[in-house]
Amino acid sequence: MADPLVSVERVTRRFGDFTAVDDVSLAVAPGEIVGLLGANGAGKTTVIRMLLGLVPPTSGVLRLFGERPSRQTRQRLGYVPQGLGLYDDLTVDENVAFVDHAFGSTTRTLPATLAPVRGDLVGTVGLGRQRQLAFVTALSHSPELLVLDEPTSGVDPLARARLWDTIHDQAERDVGVLVTTHYMQEAQQCDRLVLMSHGRCVATGSERDIIGGTTAVAVRTARWQDAFVTLDAGGLPVTLAGRHVRVADVPASQVRRVLDDAGVDADVADVPATLEEAMTSLDRAMSGTTGR
Repeated sequence: MADPLVSVERVTRRFGDFTAVDDVSLAVAPGEIVGLLGANGAGKTTVIRMLLGLVPPTSGVLRLFGERPSRQTRQRLGYVPQGLGLYDDLTVDENVAFVDHAFGSTTRTLPATLAPVRGDLVGTVGLGRQRQLAFVTALSHSPELLVLDEPTSGVDPLARARLWDTIHDQAERDVGVLVTTHYMQEAQQCDRLVLMSHGRCVATGSERDIIGGTTAVAVRTARWQDAFVTLDAGGLPVTLAGRHVRVADVPASQVRRVLDDAGVDADVADVPATLEEAMTSLDRAMSGTTGR
């Protein structure tokens, strides 16, 4: 088995009295797509900043291509940050030329969707095209590792699908990928998932591994609004999709009791949990543990 491109072993990062990352371990192998999941503030971006060498770990061992993160290791990866890292006051062509000069690379062609706007200032180009451009610049020097921080946020489903085609194409070329996302459909496209909550790694593995024994309860009632308000007021992890009310990782008997006490007539039934519900359950358990 090939040596990992990324190796994070029991890494902690503190900022004064605040622990942003707490004893986290993960790895990314060549050709592997690893999804780093978690709510805002979970510590995902801090992990990425440590991998880039922008902040050092307080403790633990972090290796990029078998070495400590440095200017040299950064030359071997492609990075798409949340803010895209583009210059709004430069044209599309000028952004590409700048990155090519920095990496000593040559971008010979642009995607067909970018060619018509190559002379336009990036700040005047739509977000979907900006994200395409961010991928072009990240891939210009043929990196061995892609680090993508919410790379498809804010774009339409078709544009997201195209960007994920690019991600899979790179993985097929043996490029490792570490990607953060809040879209569950995208998480399902990863080979392996690492779930963070309050700075800690709370689950790792496939979607099936993370769901594990987590269950959910579907609530069917004409009074779906009352059901949602009642369950939420009762402190249960309730979600609402359209008029479909669901509760994660709580016995059906408990859900039924809360609704009966409020006089809300409903049918409740155990159903398979989704990945998002499993994440909600794990995050809820961690919140109770940490008190944060």
